[in-house]
Amino acid sequence: MDFKNHREHTLKYEPYLDRLSAIFRKMDERYDETAGKYGFVCTGCMESCCKTRFYHHTLIEYFYLKRGLESLNSKDRMIIHSKALEVKSQWESPATPDPSGVMCPLNEAGRCRLYAHRPMICRLHGIPHELNHPTKGRAIGPGCHEFVIQCGEKSYIPFDRTPLYQELADLEKSFRQETGLGVKMKMTIAEMLAGSQNE
Repeated sequence: MDFKNHREHTLKYEPYLDRLSAIFRKMDERYDETAGKYGFVCTGCMESCCKTRFYHHTLIEYFYLKRGLESLNSKDRMIIHSKALEVKSQWESPATPDPSGVMCPLNEAGRCRLYAHRPMICRLHGIPHELNHPTKGRAIGPGCHEFVIQCGEKSYIPFDRTPLYQELADLEKSFRQETGLGVKMKMTIAEMLAGSQNE
């Protein structure tokens, strides 16, 4: 994806990005509340979710991540851009035995450089959850490897992602209708950042 005059776009879309920020705060609150009931604490395990090749499908999250990127100085932006290109190259290289184990370019010493601007799945991954589909019904997803170690013997505590997903989907729909941006979105964080230097 390549948007020219990215800074102008970000300023233009600020009201939508502010609404996304409010949704993200709600996600964080719901997640922390449920994780607290389990007594689960993310410890930055060896099987870090930052090594998972997550794909992100909402355009507004792309711009929100770029908003965070713009808050960094030019040197740090260049470093992140270089790391993103390197990660993308590793994924595409047949010499990489397990592309899914490559660390996210935003991870530095176990910490996310754009933690406040990380996408939805980075916020909600880790604890067991449920989704209620109108036709497929209810599905429960497991916790991460570290969750199983810490809390695997505990009974499921309801954590329904459905309303949170729906709020994000509704905002994405409004955002696309207002902006007229119809481009399809399926990108990793590395792919989002790899083209960021000159946007």
